[in-house]
Amino acid sequence: MSRFAVVSPPFHSHAQPMSVFATALSRAGAREVTFACGPEFAGLAPELPFAAMRTTRDSNSGIAERTEQDARSAQQLTDFLVATQGGAAAALLAQTRRRRAEPLADPGQVLHHLAALHERLRPDWYVVDQIDYATTLALHALDLPFVSFVTGHPTYLVARDNQFFGLPQAWPSAVRVPPAELAELAAEVRQTDLAFTASYTRFLREAAPSRPVPRRAFALTSSRAAVVNYPDLPWLPPLPQQQRQIFLGHCTTPAELDDVWLDRVRGRRVLLVALGTFLSARHDVLRKVVEGALRIPDLTVVVAAGGRVAELADLAENPRVVLESVVPQRALLPHVAAMVHHGGNNSFTECLAAGVPAVVLPFSSDQFAIAHDAERSGAGVCLDPNAATPEDVTAALGSVLREENPFAQLRDAVRAAGPDRGAEQLLAALDARPQAPSVPPRLLRPS
Repeated sequence: MSRFAVVSPPFHSHAQPMSVFATALSRAGAREVTFACGPEFAGLAPELPFAAMRTTRDSNSGIAERTEQDARSAQQLTDFLVATQGGAAAALLAQTRRRRAEPLADPGQVLHHLAALHERLRPDWYVVDQIDYATTLALHALDLPFVSFVTGHPTYLVARDNQFFGLPQAWPSAVRVPPAELAELAAEVRQTDLAFTASYTRFLREAAPSRPVPRRAFALTSSRAAVVNYPDLPWLPPLPQQQRQIFLGHCTTPAELDDVWLDRVRGRRVLLVALGTFLSARHDVLRKVVEGALRIPDLTVVVAAGGRVAELADLAENPRVVLESVVPQRALLPHVAAMVHHGGNNSFTECLAAGVPAVVLPFSSDQFAIAHDAERSGAGVCLDPNAATPEDVTAALGSVLREENPFAQLRDAVRAAGPDRGAEQLLAALDARPQAPSVPPRLLRPS
């Protein structure tokens, strides 16, 4: 059996599912699996060998605002949160402009770290986050065999000339972007696409001149396989034909509530409210959600408030509100009646596996496409987080709480998939073990 190195960027929402899949690969019979990530994530896969490797300057260990990072990254987080207040187009514009300003964060350093890791471990295959651009480019430059791991919506796999990373391929009904704003966004993501490709070209010509330059940087992906942490929904747009996509449905493991949390939720009808590690900072939206939810009698509201517990402390005076900075989301889901989330991949797929309907409030990135899929599958309804009122929240929650088991067939399909079956499928797809090339001698010096 082959040896693997699973390399994750230092973001909890990416590292958590990738560590679960790394462990599943080991259970499925891979000879050795090393999990590589920032040192603060060493405990995510305790059964596996760990290699400390940071592939990006930014990081998020669980609450973005509390993660220690440099002043520049902290300011960019603040600017992004301000942009989300302007609506979908403003948030997406801020994201694509930042990508264009910094197409790659120190790719030469990442290449050298990866070359050193390869010299030490000699894995047969790497598993790398599709949007960990510097690592994907380094693997391409070193001509090392890799599998792409999609931690977001499947459209992160760019397959068509008219598809651009950062421009949602589908929108939920509640989010209406004015045509002029949509045209501006489309023009900006095209410019970012060109800038990224130019950056890749410059890097490869200097660091690995013998390697082919990808026609489009965002389309650089494994030629063999992609592991997609998502259900295989029938309406997904076409994906790259040169690779096999293995859909996990979800990438979670069973988690148990401790006695303290069991006492808080036992015998109650519970709503879980969590907007993710970044967007919990939008305490104005959290407040609207809680106020709307409390209009429903006998509903206990559990809120993951991140770094904004103080701003929402008055809400916790209500005995039906449980307010914490962090909550055990995966362990709580089997005990809740519904969830309000931001359309993050993990929240969406965890709700599907638990059979929990959702009200989705998308702010940025792939959250609009995920909110669209939640609506179309019957797994939830969507509200515009900036325009919704507490009354809108009450009505939306009433609609998802009214119907019992609204997406039972999809829930069962997602449960039947999962990381263990996906790991077995990947090992079967890679049964012809390649000979890993040696590291090219001409490498950039680390800065």
